[in-house]
Amino acid sequence: MPPSRSVQPIRVLTTDDHPMLRQGIASLLQSEADMALAGEAETGAEAIERFRALRPDVTLMDLHLPDMDGTEAIRRIKDEFPAARLIVLTTYSGDAQILRALKAGAAGYLLKSALRKDLLDAIRSVHAGGRKLPPDIAMKIAEHAGDDALSGREIEILRLVATGRTNKQVGDRLSITEETVKTHIKSILSKLGAGDRTEAVTTALKRGIIEL
Repeated sequence: MPPSRSVQPIRVLTTDDHPMLRQGIASLLQSEADMALAGEAETGAEAIERFRALRPDVTLMDLHLPDMDGTEAIRRIKDEFPAARLIVLTTYSGDAQILRALKAGAAGYLLKSALRKDLLDAIRSVHAGGRKLPPDIAMKIAEHAGDDALSGREIEILRLVATGRTNKQVGDRLSITEETVKTHIKSILSKLGAGDRTEAVTTALKRGIIEL
């Protein structure tokens, strides 16, 4: 049961470029005695500026923003305000995306399809200093916890492969030999459990390892 109105409400900053989503959250917060909308932002840069000005208790952050990845916005806010409490609220459910957000400093990760109660519980939990990862999100992380991570070079090569480039074209772009590219791709296929380049790209996109 939420605290009485005499308690200072949890001030929430929402960051999303979809007005309807922000309006929905504002309406939801308005119905809770222990929460209040501190402000809204449409871009990562605006989120950082509004955080500086408003110092909200909890910030909701989408990952796909017009100017920068939401993870980068989280990182910048946490660098400047280490005590900031942020929750990712997004449509992206890839384990790589989740891990990047958590490493950047997010204390919670929810999908926009989550129930209203889940969001409210997450806000209260993170405000109290806890973390909030729904079981399905935690399972995605656990599923690949023992996998060998792709190296920076392998991710770079996979991004180029995803654009339709041949091994030779990838090598020319990165100033490495075609044989070196083939060696990297063999490693990529092994790490992703993929049978060919197309499956590797599909898997990497699904898991959020790369984006197009």
